[in-house]
Amino acid sequence: MGNIIQFIKNQALPIAIIIGCLFHDFFGQFSAILPYNLFLMLFISFSKVPVRELRPKKVHFLLLGFVLVFALVGYLIVRDFDPILAESILVVAMTPTATSAIVVVNKLGGDGANLITYTIISNIAVSIIIPVLFPLIHPQEGLTFIQGFWTILKKVFALLVLPMVASEIVKHALPKFNSFLVKYNSASFYLWACSIVILMANMMNSILDNPQNYHIDILMALASLVICVILYIVGKKIGSRYDDRVSCGQAIGQKNTIFAIWVAHTYLTPLSAVGCSFYILWQNLFNSWQLNHKRKKDAEKQKNGDTLL
Repeated sequence: MGNIIQFIKNQALPIAIIIGCLFHDFFGQFSAILPYNLFLMLFISFSKVPVRELRPKKVHFLLLGFVLVFALVGYLIVRDFDPILAESILVVAMTPTATSAIVVVNKLGGDGANLITYTIISNIAVSIIIPVLFPLIHPQEGLTFIQGFWTILKKVFALLVLPMVASEIVKHALPKFNSFLVKYNSASFYLWACSIVILMANMMNSILDNPQNYHIDILMALASLVICVILYIVGKKIGSRYDDRVSCGQAIGQKNTIFAIWVAHTYLTPLSAVGCSFYILWQNLFNSWQLNHKRKKDAEKQKNGDTLL
């Protein structure tokens, strides 16, 4: 029994992906709980990160600059071939960092403060850029910059700032409870796994709802895979120069796909959201591989250490 429980703990992400895909009709009904689940997950994760360590650095702006240029160049290259595919590439690549990335960074031993700082910067930057740029690409009547900026900012505030503020209040007002949260910080990982079940269910429903568009679906799936690979590789390469491969890789590789899907439906052709749905699969498969790889390396180090003793 103990081996089964340990297996489930070690393989939580692949199991979550499979369950979400197989039982998409059932779990797709629970989308409404995602914001609350994310809030709780971030609240627990922030218990380990002091706000005073959140400082903008040169590497954050290098990462942001690369993401924006990469997204625009990708869009311009593909636009004449297929406008919907181009929009999918743009929204997937430009989407800011997932707030849940802190969970993976903590598990992989990266710099949580560095990741959170970039997450805030990228979300604010995109809140300004999208209401300006996307209406030029796909004109929408009755949607002003102020409306778009305020709507996006509210989403960022609710899912990023509020959990951070709540965590800081607890740190000062209830230090013993905060110590409890730090001790059981791994709970945020399993909350994230629950979110992945729902996200994968939504992905399957999105794909199955448009069976007549399977050709463009395949192209968007391949494009999102290429984007995922490039962003993780470049993020880790840039991070290597600043001794923080893990945080920088997650910073531009792990995307806020819920936000991306909303943006695609609000500003672009709704079909372009399918690429965002596939990105959920690719990034979580890669995160699962990273976590398993680290687990094996840690086991080897422990084994070698025991041998030396």
